[in-house]
Amino acid sequence: MRLTHATYVDHVRADGERIAAVAERGLDRPVPSCPGWTVHDVVEHTAKAFLHKVACMRDKVFPGPWPPERGDEPTIPYYRAALGQLLHELTSRDEHEYADTWWWDERTVGFWGRRMAHEAAIHRVDVEQAHADVTSIDEELALDGVDEVLRRFLAGDWSDEPSPARPGDVVEVRCGGTTWRVVMEPKAIVANVYPAGWPKLPTAATVSGDPGSMYLWLWGRGPRDSLTVNGDAASVDHLRARLVTATQ
Repeated sequence: MRLTHATYVDHVRADGERIAAVAERGLDRPVPSCPGWTVHDVVEHTAKAFLHKVACMRDKVFPGPWPPERGDEPTIPYYRAALGQLLHELTSRDEHEYADTWWWDERTVGFWGRRMAHEAAIHRVDVEQAHADVTSIDEELALDGVDEVLRRFLAGDWSDEPSPARPGDVVEVRCGGTTWRVVMEPKAIVANVYPAGWPKLPTAATVSGDPGSMYLWLWGRGPRDSLTVNGDAASVDHLRARLVTATQ
């Protein structure tokens, strides 16, 4: 599912430019997927996210305190400068070069190439929804994004934010010919790709659809009615609730 570093960078560039182009139509428009935010808020947030990753690659440590004080540069030029700095770091360094990240066994420039491709894609959809001009997500990027959000954001230790309501809930997520089996315990979640040929294991529900629709739903940018749910719908609701917490 992983794409090449160059492909991720191409997506950062294309979706990053699209964010600026759409945002220039009006920064004061409300963003339906981010209640209480305007396009201005999304663009400022994305610029700061880009600059944070620039520092992670350049300085090899997470910057702090963050974010730094903001000058008086207008939002769009500030954002475009941040995008330019991010692209410079991603293209001038080897993808295997060390960069500080939040994932325990992948601290590389390539990690941020992948992460920022999805950051740009999701926030591109945010500003497009605000202006009622939504374009499609590349299918390969969407499939990779489903894997990233399930196995990098959702899976892991939940002991700091346990969810005891439905212990042992199991949901299968299916799209693009791939199945992920998500086991949700109160204090931990495991999300793994289900290998072809393995015996069928018990699940409470299955949610399936095309990669683009699944990607947007998992990130709270698309409706569930674009997907097919079989089994216990409450388990699928539980999955989505845990994702809201994981992606805040």
